[in-house]
Amino acid sequence: MKEHNTTSPFLPLHNIRRTIPSLIISTLLFVSIPAHAQLPAGTTDATQPQTQKQDPLLTQANEALDKQDYPTALKLLSTLTEKSPNDPHLLYDLAFTQDSLAETPAQTAAAEATYRRAITADPTYFDPHLALGLLLARSGKLPEAHTELALATTLTTDNPLLKARAYRALARIDRTTNYALASDELLAALKLSPETPDDILLSGELAEASGDPAAAELAYRRLLAVDPKNQDATAALIHILLTQKKPDQAETLLTAALANDPDSPTLNAQLAGLYEQQGKADQALPIVEKLHAAHPGDPSLARLLAHLYTLSDQYDKAATLYAALVVVFPQDPTLLDDSANALIHLRKFAEAEALLKRAVDRPSAFPSQDDLALAAGHLAFAASQNNDPATTLQAIAIRDKVLPQSPSSLFLAATAHDKLHHNKQATDLYQQFLSVADGKFPDEEWEARHRLLTLAHMK
Repeated sequence: MKEHNTTSPFLPLHNIRRTIPSLIISTLLFVSIPAHAQLPAGTTDATQPQTQKQDPLLTQANEALDKQDYPTALKLLSTLTEKSPNDPHLLYDLAFTQDSLAETPAQTAAAEATYRRAITADPTYFDPHLALGLLLARSGKLPEAHTELALATTLTTDNPLLKARAYRALARIDRTTNYALASDELLAALKLSPETPDDILLSGELAEASGDPAAAELAYRRLLAVDPKNQDATAALIHILLTQKKPDQAETLLTAALANDPDSPTLNAQLAGLYEQQGKADQALPIVEKLHAAHPGDPSLARLLAHLYTLSDQYDKAATLYAALVVVFPQDPTLLDDSANALIHLRKFAEAEALLKRAVDRPSAFPSQDDLALAAGHLAFAASQNNDPATTLQAIAIRDKVLPQSPSSLFLAATAHDKLHHNKQATDLYQQFLSVADGKFPDEEWEARHRLLTLAHMK
């Protein structure tokens, strides 16, 4: 039975119809497998002498598989496995056929169960372990997929290309959590099969994950040298250039890439990101509005658009988008902070305070201590405006563990202590605020001086 010459490592072993969910992997990894690289279980090899007469149903099933006539193959293989319920090769063929026809979670689950039956029938049979690992990866069950794929690499197969495929799939799973292990897995694949363009792409991703952007840039440029129209490599290189603060090089590359593919969502999003980085939110905004209209269910685009609305002082539009995102991602602390920031500008301080309390209650969830401190500063302001001095002081205490005191934090602390009738602390903080304000906060400075006079008369 022939295979397609290009397949993704997380797709079934034979002829592939479906695509990889973006939440499983971000770029496609293509593996070249020559024709007849793998004969499906149950297919007879015409080059070998036949020692016994073959079941006519099996012959018909093989013919159906060769023609990719999966509905016919399913009926025939179902009958054959009823006759021989413990034949691992028939079970594998049935599982593959179910996998190829699967359009619903229930159908995918049926294929998974049949792969497991094949493995139970022969635990040393390589093919169902690999196929099951790929199915689990496509289904987002990455820990289970990792277990099956790792086991497949320990089993014997006469086709090194298929074992290389297992290693490549493992590298894809591990690339975001253990780049060193993913690098070893990619090297193991390369010992068994020639390097592919997507191997070069993956090597760049791993270099980037390891904190070596220069090596990542070299890998992406090497891939573009042999495949100038490779969109994944182009997007990856642009990303690296943007993170390295090389906007001129990124813009040149983007302009050329968009000339070839003007409707690419990835490239347009990167162009908008470049404009945003350059302080050109007004140019980025229409690009992202168009992308969001075309892909309303994409949360990353919705978040980027909300951010641009915030930069453009369109806080009502930003707040609407953020509110929808918070429903989907209620535990994302930076999203809660961004949403609260828009609400603060809309003077909805009580709503903002509630979101920010949720965020700072999980300090370890923030990407960095600076992000936590920023959210705590926002909470201090929202709580102050919401006449909640106790929360204001708690938030400032969190902020001040990370960031130096600022005129704003000093003033918020002073007013909070003032509201709580902590006269000495309020007096000290008002004086500290005035010593650093330097005329930059005229309204607050006037209030501080007024309150100091009042507090002095209360001694």
